[in-house]
Amino acid sequence: MASPITHSNESAAPAAGELATLFLTDADVRGLADWRASASALCRAYGAKVDPQSVAPRSMARGSGMWLRSLTAISPLEGLLGCKLIAASPRIRRASYLVALFDPQSMRLCALLDGNQITGIRTASTAAVAVDALAPRRPLRVAVLGSGFEARGQLLALAAIRKVQSARVFSPTPANRQRFANELQETLRLPIVSALSAQEAVAGADVVLCAARSHGEVPILQANSLEPGMTVVSVGSTLPEQREIDTDVIERAHAIIADMPEEVARDTGDLLAATRAGISFEHKLVPLTDLIGGRRAARASPSDIVLYKSVGSALQDVVIAEMLLARAQQRGIGTPLPVSIEPVAK
Repeated sequence: MASPITHSNESAAPAAGELATLFLTDADVRGLADWRASASALCRAYGAKVDPQSVAPRSMARGSGMWLRSLTAISPLEGLLGCKLIAASPRIRRASYLVALFDPQSMRLCALLDGNQITGIRTASTAAVAVDALAPRRPLRVAVLGSGFEARGQLLALAAIRKVQSARVFSPTPANRQRFANELQETLRLPIVSALSAQEAVAGADVVLCAARSHGEVPILQANSLEPGMTVVSVGSTLPEQREIDTDVIERAHAIIADMPEEVARDTGDLLAATRAGISFEHKLVPLTDLIGGRRAARASPSDIVLYKSVGSALQDVVIAEMLLARAQQRGIGTPLPVSIEPVAK
């Protein structure tokens, strides 16, 4: 049974005399990861006063059939400086993720982490933090649109911090959605069923978790499926060419909670389509920091529909990597590198 988020006292500060750069593999990260601890760290980070200058916009270099994205931030918790690099080639269906953490006192390279798992952990855990703040305080009926890596993480993260009553899952391939329902029902010990359509999955839900860009970038969630009071999460459209939700969903939403409001507005295919359709949404955008920090409300009425829209943020990557580093140091996990870079006087 899930219980409210509690704060972690783990510190990422390096031990005295511990100067070697620590490398954490994908297997190390998987063994250190914990949904509740991740949500707790992110809740504290988003509840803190985050200096906008400490979280830089994403940047991307594009080549022929490939791209390199960088995300940089300074953690509001332990103050580590971090960067995540993603090298991807949709043409060959390959990607590599690397996170680097630097000590704020010495500028020493503290750690290098394989960022593959971190990306999924931070996306799902941040969404769970948003849902925890937005959804009614009762056992939740959840709709999941998608049956892949991100969809699985979304449901696991939410179930770690909130009591889930039941879930329905839809994705276009029947075998995939049935496998998802079977596996997650076994893992979570919850009634989880496969739905024949997105509309069937969404009917009667409190929370709709979208993590499925459909084939041909046709939106998988239509506004006519939504009911009063629903909380919708959309994490599958993070680039201009990607689509996940219908523009009418954006029009019906009372508020759009965004992890990076400017990037959500200008870099996601869903919001760009809404702009082209003449739908005004700028006045609805609420930074996630304002919601978690208690500075803005998402609803004027319990019947209002709210949307959490995510592109991913370096703040999330660095906070999760910082937490994983603290755990690795405490448990003696990871590989100290025999050589590293040396800070230089400037």
